[in-house]
Amino acid sequence: MRQDRLVLDVLSGFATIAIVIAVGAFVAHIGLVDASAQVLLSRIAFFVASPALLLTTIAATDVSHVLSGNLVATAAGAAVPALTYAVVGHRVWRRRPGELVIGSLASSYVNSGNLGIPVAAYALGSASFVAPTLLLQLLVLQPVALALLDSDRFGRRPRARDLLVRPFTNPLTIGTLLGLGLAVTGWSLPTPVLRPIELIGAMAVPGMLLAYGIALRLGTGLGGDIPAGELALTTVLKMIVQPLVAWAVAAGLLGVQGHALLAVVVCSALPTAQNIFVHATRYDRATTLARDTILLTTIGSVPVILLATVLLGH
Repeated sequence: MRQDRLVLDVLSGFATIAIVIAVGAFVAHIGLVDASAQVLLSRIAFFVASPALLLTTIAATDVSHVLSGNLVATAAGAAVPALTYAVVGHRVWRRRPGELVIGSLASSYVNSGNLGIPVAAYALGSASFVAPTLLLQLLVLQPVALALLDSDRFGRRPRARDLLVRPFTNPLTIGTLLGLGLAVTGWSLPTPVLRPIELIGAMAVPGMLLAYGIALRLGTGLGGDIPAGELALTTVLKMIVQPLVAWAVAAGLLGVQGHALLAVVVCSALPTAQNIFVHATRYDRATTLARDTILLTTIGSVPVILLATVLLGH
């Protein structure tokens, strides 16, 4: 009975995302919006709505979970595919630094927000299960990646100062750190301040998904101008390698078992996050690779997560 409920909850989460993306594609198809709407939605999501969402989400998260042993498995699961793409992308396809960053993120950065939170809450029983993944990405992976993207955009090598200072000028990192400060101290924002932030944050997920749907309809076909092998690599790394590495480290090295092991594997098997496409659009780096990896992993992660639920959900 519990397994059946887990399967239904996972399917429900993916169905919700698919419907919103389809709406974005539909309004583009009928000519209600054009490509400029996709850029505008992405910018609003990046600079305004996402920081607000991150602030309120992390403020309500029990950060003690990030110190658990599951964090080691989560980090290993992300590091292996990211580094693998970086090496192969540089040697085989001679990608530029910014493109390597987006490709590495597409191969390892999971949808821990708009899909991970509801899946953890409804399928795993508590949103706290996604906390290690959420905080690792927002406090470590994303700031480093954005610093590297900023440096690539200005045409120079990243400096230590960029890695230390520039992330704190990024709205996403600022929202994350403010939320973390509230979570650690136990402070709460006054209601007149909190309510508008929550309202703005509610724009983030639909904004990202609608922008993604518009891009799917108006952009180039699947694969576009990128080699099929490169798209296959990012998809396999994200969909298969990442959850396998997380499972191997959690079960083999840390001795994690039962529901906790299922949580580690499910969170690592989540598809590539939509905000990677937002970053790719913002920095004009590997946008097709990001878009298509998100599409393929969102579809492909469904059977992977369902399989993990059947095998480990007991």
